[in-house]
Amino acid sequence: MKLPSFLRNMSVFTIALVVSLAVHAVLLTIRFVSPETFDRMLNAQPLEIILVNAQTDEKPEESKAVAQVAMAGGGDADSGRATSPTPYSALTRLGNDSEEAQQSEETPRERQNRMLAQLRQAVADYPLPDPRKENPSPKEIAQEEKRLLLVQQLAEMEMLVKLENERPKKRYVSPATQDSPFALYLDNVRRAIEERGTARFPEQNGKKIYGQLVVTVLINFDGSIVDVQIDRSSGNLTLDRISEAIVYAAGPFGHFTPEIRRTADQIGFTSTFDFKRDATLATHF
Repeated sequence: MKLPSFLRNMSVFTIALVVSLAVHAVLLTIRFVSPETFDRMLNAQPLEIILVNAQTDEKPEESKAVAQVAMAGGGDADSGRATSPTPYSALTRLGNDSEEAQQSEETPRERQNRMLAQLRQAVADYPLPDPRKENPSPKEIAQEEKRLLLVQQLAEMEMLVKLENERPKKRYVSPATQDSPFALYLDNVRRAIEERGTARFPEQNGKKIYGQLVVTVLINFDGSIVDVQIDRSSGNLTLDRISEAIVYAAGPFGHFTPEIRRTADQIGFTSTFDFKRDATLATHF
């Protein structure tokens, strides 16, 4: 093979020097790193690019994402970044809006008042007929019939509301709902009934009657007894009738306390009457 003319004119020493320089240039481009550094490079995870809304002076030991500023993790950072772009404040606001919506729902009384107001407004929107006009038009006659119908409906609704407002507020108390004012009052009622039933234990034909029955008692705010009902019979009609008489004889039970009176005009409760073999009456609320 023929060498280029410029190589034929160079000496052997010059050629060797050029080759040596070329080899050293190639070697200078090669970097040698430690095995630990090489392993870290292989194990490094790709970093996501995100935007953060805070900045810290402390640098993170291990970056988990690329952002516009450095920020060390804090708070609940150990649980990972949020998967939703919605800020926590926005989520909290949604929850509050839902609760506020539930709290803003109408009560039955508010709905009743709103319907009454709408009906009164509908009646007021119809013009009154002119009494001086002897021959009203068919349109005026139909309009007056609708107005009178609304007036009748309004009167009926106002009467129902009046009756509802005059009806006494009743509160039936069970063991699961007894709070301190009711519990104390009903405990006195229970003791009075048990004492009366034990002192006048039921008898039939000179023999004591034993058994159980379930009774519901309704007491008025002045302590008087409004009603006594047998919910579950003892199976002995005489024992049932004597039980009713015992409750009436044990009353009245005293006026409601102001605290009870604020929430109820009448109190109802259901109790099991147990006429036991030792000739005593035990009541179980």
